[in-house]
Amino acid sequence: MQLSDLDSANNLVELFLRRAAQGGDKPFLGAKRDGEWQTISWHETADRICLLAENLRKLGLDRGDRVCLVSENRPEWCIADLAIMAAGCITVPTYITNTERDHAHILDNSGARAVIVSTQKLLQPLHGALQSTGIAEHVIGIDDLQRQQSGSFDYHNWDAMLAGDASAARKAVEERIAGIGRDVTACIIYTSGTGGAPRGVLQHHGAILCNVAGAAEILETDFGLDEDERFLSFLPLSHAYEHTGGQYLPIGVGAQIFYAEGLEKLASNIEETRPTIMVVVPRLFEVLRARIMKQVEKQGRVANYMMDRALAIGEKKAAGKKRLRDRPMDFILERALRPKIRQRFGGRIKAMVSGGAPLNPDVGVFFESMGLTMLQGYGQTEAGPVISCNRPKAGIAMETVGPPMRGVEIKIAEDGEILVRGELVMQGYWQNKSETERTLQDGWLHTGDIGHIDDNGRIVITDRKKDMIVNDKGDNVAPQKIEGMLTLQEEIAQAMVSGDQRPYVVGLIVPDAEWSLDWARANDEKFDLARLQQLPAFKNAVRAAVDRVNKDLSVVEKVRQFTFADEAFTIENEEMTPSMKIRRHKIRERYQGRLDGLYRS
Repeated sequence: MQLSDLDSANNLVELFLRRAAQGGDKPFLGAKRDGEWQTISWHETADRICLLAENLRKLGLDRGDRVCLVSENRPEWCIADLAIMAAGCITVPTYITNTERDHAHILDNSGARAVIVSTQKLLQPLHGALQSTGIAEHVIGIDDLQRQQSGSFDYHNWDAMLAGDASAARKAVEERIAGIGRDVTACIIYTSGTGGAPRGVLQHHGAILCNVAGAAEILETDFGLDEDERFLSFLPLSHAYEHTGGQYLPIGVGAQIFYAEGLEKLASNIEETRPTIMVVVPRLFEVLRARIMKQVEKQGRVANYMMDRALAIGEKKAAGKKRLRDRPMDFILERALRPKIRQRFGGRIKAMVSGGAPLNPDVGVFFESMGLTMLQGYGQTEAGPVISCNRPKAGIAMETVGPPMRGVEIKIAEDGEILVRGELVMQGYWQNKSETERTLQDGWLHTGDIGHIDDNGRIVITDRKKDMIVNDKGDNVAPQKIEGMLTLQEEIAQAMVSGDQRPYVVGLIVPDAEWSLDWARANDEKFDLARLQQLPAFKNAVRAAVDRVNKDLSVVEKVRQFTFADEAFTIENEEMTPSMKIRRHKIRERYQGRLDGLYRS
């Protein structure tokens, strides 16, 4: 696959049609239907995109109109996204976990004239928002929808929207996209709202194309690309990270895309589809690491010894202290342990790319020790979203997020904030001039992240500028670092630390459910998590985990007191984003009184 044409593509639809011409009848999109993996070809996908685009035009949609897309990851998501752009419109991806209020905000803010929704279940919270805003004129159901009696909009069936003459539709699309340049808005992606109401980020075609070209160069140069590259799409496609990295990057390199069935079936989906590249968030890596360690622990002394040796060697390598005497053991591990671990990931993984939030270096070292190449990337929705990525040829250092990608310029402001410039930077926030002017200054994107550049040109992230804790003595404390260390303890599933304008740091902790069950059995207690949290012995056991973390923290970073959360932080209770980052403002709304009480105890 020649990647030299990535820079010359004028828009994302043009890039896709080029790849479809090269791919022809080869499989492109795969999903599990009726218990079997089924695929559709590049050619068939192109036909469906062009037909849907022309039928969108027949509904009266015109250049620049916004179309909301509400669907789980599936082939129709990709088809709809490209068809919206092929019609000259702008895609507005929307999380399937959105409430009626969330949908109403996005519909009202974007002024979307149409909505494509996949299932009846997803239509339910959406329908009230459609009625209350009264903006959308058309609703297109991918699956058969039960038409509601009320509403100022028309329903359309997906299959009917794919009817027509494919060759004529293709010709019309090609003529239309000839006038769509790299500076034209492709999509409005609403941020997941870790600190407030979501804002619509204007991503133009060039921003995503710039990202794709930079990432493709890393894959080609550092790993090599062949004719059977395969991505497994798991993160929500409404998130900028998956939208670019899990959809347009595979299109750019001519790879197949398979859609995972969900978190509970992810492990089996990986083994079945045998991906070569996976784009994942740190929280998932933490979960996979815990599962692997527990599985190995149950396999006896030999397996545990081998894992311990693998981790010891991996830590030395990460610290740049490779030893000649470790080679025999490394040789044994490469034949006895690592192939079994790799097989759980399908046996073909070239690289797993972590992004969306900081990756704890210990997690990265773990996977590298197990023989799986881990690349940590850095970015944000406002930058396409990928700004930098670790790469083997530049020397992977787990405490960094690698050097900037091609076409990306970085500088560090006087206060330590990371600034970004290049084609990847957004056009601004939709209908939010004041925030746009605050974030974009003199062509530089103010990321809100604090960090520095090391001697090898790699970016080191310290924390989010707005999340940084400043204690009552003026000391800066990075909460994500502490939280990442806490959640690596087997006793702790989730954590949030607090301490702004306070004398010390305190924590809110969600105990690990499996560990709690084991503790209850060992102490002859009934497993009732709320009751267990009231027991001094249980709290002391969790306190021991916090103390282990405190040993590796500075005086101002130590967690002096902690309390338990009532339940896990989840997407459903709005305490996590769909990309598995905690929503601090939501958690504080619920638990601020309890956290304040820790300073009086």
